[in-house]
Amino acid sequence: MRKEECYFLGRITRRHGLSGNVILKMDTDQPEFYSKMESMFIEINGLLVPFFVDKLSWSKGDSLNILFKNSTEALVDQVIGKEVYQPLSSLPKLSGKQFYYHEIVGYEIKDTEGKSYGLIRSVNDQTAQHYFILVLNDKEVVVPIIKDWIIALDREEKVMTMQLPEGLLDVFTTSSKKDE
Repeated sequence: MRKEECYFLGRITRRHGLSGNVILKMDTDQPEFYSKMESMFIEINGLLVPFFVDKLSWSKGDSLNILFKNSTEALVDQVIGKEVYQPLSSLPKLSGKQFYYHEIVGYEIKDTEGKSYGLIRSVNDQTAQHYFILVLNDKEVVVPIIKDWIIALDREEKVMTMQLPEGLLDVFTTSSKKDE
């Protein structure tokens, strides 16, 4: 399995107890989707290595207590601090205006009249307010991800229609003039 075919699920943060269990801190809005996970890929030395789950239980809200099949001390030592991935094919299909961040990179954002706001280069989800990073006229533009601003999503055309507040993009599109 190649990393491009997977999405980041979380990180093995620490051991739990003395019987070979580890804690997986998940990076997801829907942790309940993973309560019956049978396997996962862990990145070790740049490779995604499959691991199979023997037992799984909830630790805290977004963390799982996992015991791998054939778990050993050496295996546990090797996975602590490592990133965990799942195949993109395992994600449930979304419809309507719902989307996964990885799927909309490269989409064009337009207003309701069809004027382009730019192409989505990436998504920042590392802050309290998630936002799109767009490229418009060779400039980087930041647009907050606010559900009410998203009007439509056309997966075939790779276009997201948004209604942005008036003046939001003016910061990025007007040139500054000195000492007028």
